Amino acid sequence: MRALISGATGFIGRRLVAAIEQPAVVSRDPAGARRALPGVEAIGWDMMAGPLPPEALSGVEAVFHLAGEPVAEGRWNDAKKQRIRDSRTVGTANLVRAIEAASPRPKVLVCASAIGYYGSRGDEILDETSMPGDDFLAHVCRDWEAAAAQARQFGVRVVNVRIGIVLGPGGGALGKMLLPFKLGLGGRLASGNQWMSWVHIDDVVGLMLHAAQHEVVAGPINAVSPAPVTNREFTRKLASVLHRPALFPAPAFALRLAVGEFAGVLMGSQRVMPRMAQRSGYSFRYSELAAALEAIVHNGKATANHRPERAEIRA
Repeated sequence: MRALISGATGFIGRRLVAAIEQPAVVSRDPAGARRALPGVEAIGWDMMAGPLPPEALSGVEAVFHLAGEPVAEGRWNDAKKQRIRDSRTVGTANLVRAIEAASPRPKVLVCASAIGYYGSRGDEILDETSMPGDDFLAHVCRDWEAAAAQARQFGVRVVNVRIGIVLGPGGGALGKMLLPFKLGLGGRLASGNQWMSWVHIDDVVGLMLHAAQHEVVAGPINAVSPAPVTNREFTRKLASVLHRPALFPAPAFALRLAVGEFAGVLMGSQRVMPRMAQRSGYSFRYSELAAALEAIVHNGKATANHRPERAEIRA
């Protein structure tokens, strides 16, 4: 089955493309996408300018929509926040307009979202039935999911993958953490009591494929490990895996000075459980943090270059 992926050259997108039997990708820079993903069909599309070209959906049964302005890159200001919002809401709306015009239409739209949907909730245990938060990212995620949900009225099954803190070799959250920790300069963030709902990148990809292949999965699905940890525990385990101390906590005021408003995201607490994944029969490859960190840190190069067994998607 042919599957179409946006955001294909990103950290998650590359791994997803490698796991699909018949991938095609859309990009504002199709030539660059072809260089990054040799042998993969790349179609030009500026998602902010208008709908996807109808021919891009020819023969496509599953669409994976991952594209969006990076949240953790660059200091937040009004312009940055507008790009974060518009790239998700306008871009997704333009994709749905193309799906409406397609004949036949894809069977399933798997659209990225984030656990930012829940806001910062302390020790509260959250699942897909929990109410949304009320901060900036929570509103963005709510509107993002609502834009994707419009495809349901055209008979398309829609899945919103609420992605947690992604861990993997060569990027993601660990990409910024490893160097200071390897130098012995790592430590907890603020109090360290905030919950971190992490997930290994292999399970993000696995859950997206699971969502595409299983009709029982519809609406939100949390892409998080079933074993969230506090930031204090995360710090301790990462330092242990690296055989380094973790003696240099980053106080709240220092985080605010360093990254501004985004510090609220780093200090936010989200204790999220993958209820839908578990109920629909998904088997996590990495359920425990220590095993995930060991695999990334000690086998990272091999894992990053590993080409997973490709999945034939049957939506």
